Order: sequence, then C-alpha cells, then structure tokens
Amino acid sequence: MMSTVEQLGQQIGLAAACRSLNISRSSLYRSRQVQPEPKPRPRPGRALSQAERTEVRQVLNSERFLDQAPRQVYATLLDQQQYLCHWRTMYRILAEHQEVRERRQSRPRPTYQKPELLATGPNQLWSWDITQLKGPQKWLYFYLYVILDVLSRYVVGWLIAEQESAELAELLIAETCAKQGIVPGQLTLHSDRGSPMKSKLVTQLLVDLGIIKSHSRPHLSDDNPFSEAQFKTLKYRPEYPLQPFSTLAEARKWVTDFVAWYNLEHRHSSIHFVTPEQRHNGEDQAILKIRKATYTAAKKANPARWSKEIRNWEWQAEVFLNPDKPTTQQTNCTTNRIH
Repeated sequence: MMSTVEQLGQQIGLAAACRSLNISRSSLYRSRQVQPEPKPRPRPGRALSQAERTEVRQVLNSERFLDQAPRQVYATLLDQQQYLCHWRTMYRILAEHQEVRERRQSRPRPTYQKPELLATGPNQLWSWDITQLKGPQKWLYFYLYVILDVLSRYVVGWLIAEQESAELAELLIAETCAKQGIVPGQLTLHSDRGSPMKSKLVTQLLVDLGIIKSHSRPHLSDDNPFSEAQFKTLKYRPEYPLQPFSTLAEARKWVTDFVAWYNLEHRHSSIHFVTPEQRHNGEDQAILKIRKATYTAAKKANPARWSKEIRNWEWQAEVFLNPDKPTTQQTNCTTNRIH
C-alpha cells in the first residue's frame, strides 16, 4: 500500500495521494524509517538451565515415558516426589526439537475396502435397510424394513414393526428369499452396519442360505445409496402424512399402498422411466425398443426440432454399486461380478 502512495505522490503530491487513499501521512513517514533490529529477549533468572532442559528431554524420551504425554509424566514424577518442571515447559522443550506429536501407543484405524458390486440380472444383488416412521408419541417410532433389488429397484420384501430387532430381520430375509426362489450362491445382500445387519442371527441365516454378505464402510452414508434413495422417495411422497402415524395398522396400510405404487406405477428415472416391476420381470427391453422407435420417427418427422441425438433408450444390462468408473473394462479387474 505504501509503495502505491509513493508512486501516486510523485504525480499529484504526497498530501493529495494520502487523502485519496485514506492513508495517514505519519504512517507513510514512519514506513520510510529504518526499523531497528529487535533486541534479544533477556533470559529470565528463574528459567531452567541448559543442563536441566537436557535432563527433562531425556526423561520424556526415555524408554519408560516414551509413549506417555507430558502431563502423564508430570503426574507420575510428582507421585515419586520428583519435580522437574511444569508440564507446559515440557511441551516447550519438546517443541524446540520438533518432538510434539502423539506419544501414546494406539491401535491404527483399520482400512475398509469400498464395496464394489455388479448385478447383471434380478435377484443377484439386494440392498436392505431400516428407517423410522414417526409414531403417536414423541420418541416413539415404527420401524420399516425394506429389501430392494438393486438391478430393478423392485421392493422384494418389507415389514413394519414397533421395534428394531435381529429376529424380525431374520424372518423377513428368510421369507423374501423363499418367495423369490433364491438358491445358494445366487445372491449378495448389501446393507449398512446397523445392529440387526451385523447380528449373529442374520449372519448365520445368510450362511445357511448360501448368501454372500456385504457391508458398507463405517461412518459413511453413501455406501448404501439404493436403499437411502428409496427411503427418500417414500418420505417425500405428497401422500406421506404430515402428522405422525397413530397406530401400527395405519402405518402398515400406508406402506402397503406406497409399495404397490412404487413397484407397479412409479416410473423410475434411473432405469429409463420404466416401473420396477417391468424391469424385474424383463419387460423393459421391449418397452425401451418401442420408445426408441417412437423417438426416431418423431425426429425424422421434424428434424429441425432436434438439436442433438435422441434420448438414450438403450437397455441397461448392468448396475453397479459404488463403482469408481462404471466401465466394463475396469469392472473386469476391480469389481466382484455376481453370476
């Protein structure tokens, strides 16, 4: 700023330059003065000597106290009727030698592999989760369990209850697998790390049914995206009641209607606007061919109305769960294919 004032002052004068830039002339004159070197700070008479500082550092880095924080060392030494210095001084001595760090021994945080799964057909990859629906009283909820087919987004099984338990999860998974005719080695079941998901009952059931278990990484909310997206669709429906459900029967009736709408009528944007039932039953291929032909005919009839190619109505043969790059070349190397 002062260099700007000096340059402007050569043209219009220092006083005018200071007024235009709202700078005090005294500040300008002060900046021209050579600043003296700061005087060295005198060493306090009560400061630790160099020998004492060396002793403190040796004690802190000794085998006995190597993995303890200075405050722990400070307290331990006091119990032995030994006082070297205050623990803040201990930190200062360590800082002089760049030794302020985590001294305590701790277990390293485990590295969890990102779940990357691929489905090429229905009933190969399911995602399931539990969400809460508000009940008649504060802190009272109804728990909605939903199992979703990842390829088709079809709700293959659900139940609603007054509690969250591994027994109900086991019952739902077993009944849904029986209804869908799941055979050993066919299915991978993905979920987050909730208590029912990691329970011994559910784990043993999956082993007995020959189902591969997959869990999201801890403390991450985006490793189970299909179930979370379906719950958002549920709770943002215009028909979702503004007031909490008064009874479990009322909540069950509403969810029954929602699941019927979601499976049979909802044209899902992620599967080319076909319904989950059409996708699950393999009817979407014929529907998408008709749509592509309709688009092609419309563009041919009025080409001026189309600035780009027609919408992509190609059938989606694969659906990935958490891919880095959803390309066939990469998935041959990095994803677990489900057959």
